[in-house]
Amino acid sequence: MILCGFAVIVGTLTTQAIYQNFNRRVSTAADRLSNGLTYSVEAYDDQGNPKLSPHGPGLNQYASANNAAIRIVDRYGHLLKPASLSMSRGAPYLGTPVLGDTTFNGWRVETRHMQTDDARIELLMQYAERISSVRSTANRVKLFLGLGVLAGAALALLAGLATARRAMEPISELTLAARRIARTRDTSIQIPKPEADDEVAELAETLDSMLHALDEARTETEAALTRQREFVADASHELRTPLTSVLANLELLEEATLGEQRETAASALRSSRRMRRLVADLLLLARADAGRQLPHRAVDLSDVVTDAASELEPVAGDHEISVSAPPGVEIEGARDELHRLVLNLMENALRHTDPGTAVEATVERRNGEVVLAVEDDGPGIPRELHDKVFERFFRGEGDRSGSSGLGLSIVKAVADSHHGRVTLEPPLDGRGARFVVRFPSRR
Repeated sequence: MILCGFAVIVGTLTTQAIYQNFNRRVSTAADRLSNGLTYSVEAYDDQGNPKLSPHGPGLNQYASANNAAIRIVDRYGHLLKPASLSMSRGAPYLGTPVLGDTTFNGWRVETRHMQTDDARIELLMQYAERISSVRSTANRVKLFLGLGVLAGAALALLAGLATARRAMEPISELTLAARRIARTRDTSIQIPKPEADDEVAELAETLDSMLHALDEARTETEAALTRQREFVADASHELRTPLTSVLANLELLEEATLGEQRETAASALRSSRRMRRLVADLLLLARADAGRQLPHRAVDLSDVVTDAASELEPVAGDHEISVSAPPGVEIEGARDELHRLVLNLMENALRHTDPGTAVEATVERRNGEVVLAVEDDGPGIPRELHDKVFERFFRGEGDRSGSSGLGLSIVKAVADSHHGRVTLEPPLDGRGARFVVRFPSRR
């Protein structure tokens, strides 16, 4: 906008100056010719018309030198006779003579009195130059100004882009470093520091200090979490021995007592068994969080599923448990953890379905994987809860047994530690819930 405004102002002033200079030049040329050219009377003809003789520059030579047109006329606009003395070669009609300057048919016309030796004879000179000659010059000036504006704008744009790119280069480096930190979550990455001592350098210093503080806090948090996991794992492991002893004593006490005391001992025994189960769950999750894994060896997953179904059969009540697991389907894993995985899936199906419903467990090889599926024909799981069922301590509204909410989170932890994955998929018969665990096959 500034360049355009500047070009308009300069173009207007320059054009005005060109036209003014042209007008002055035409006026000066007309004055010079009128002062240097005179006519004298040589004789009169029979009608009394004078015969004039010019003295001074020739009209054709003067007109050619200035690319002009010249006419010598009387006060009525009639050409002086003979015609060779009254106009330059090819001079057009320049309108009715009017002293001073006028514009006629694209010509700038200057009219002056001519000097004669007879005061009774009044002659006028019309001197004209084409306005188009100066108009082309003005148009060229406008064109050059326009091109100059475009070139200036382009140069300014390039210079601005180069300056902005150079000025924003430190910001771009900071942005790339921030994206790399966000992608890798590595707060120990060094922030690039600009050489200049400006606001960008201060920002880089601030970000670097913030990242160092975050890295220290993260290190402290991870160390605290590691200590907590190790403590939970160690505490859970240490609790297993006294809990086993308590369970054994409560079982003996239940057998040795009668009546109300027996019921009290049975209640304590149920609570202790639940505590043992909870401690075992916490130990398994703590080991998974701490990266501790039991030794893996070849395990027949079909045997694990059959054993889990047999263990649950006495407490299944009116539920119907069916197993489809051909023998010899082996994977690499820890048998106890796989047993817990299958047991939790089947217990989850029994817990959240009504009596009389069926629970089916299947094992098969498919596309180079071993696929374990546990499906029921109960009410199913709402779609909005599909992403939450594997969270720790999550309990659905239909939980009938007051579980700890760790069952499916243990399933996921065991699947992850065996390089597998567990998903909640649509049931084959269109109702109920279907959990599918995929493990890498040994063969």
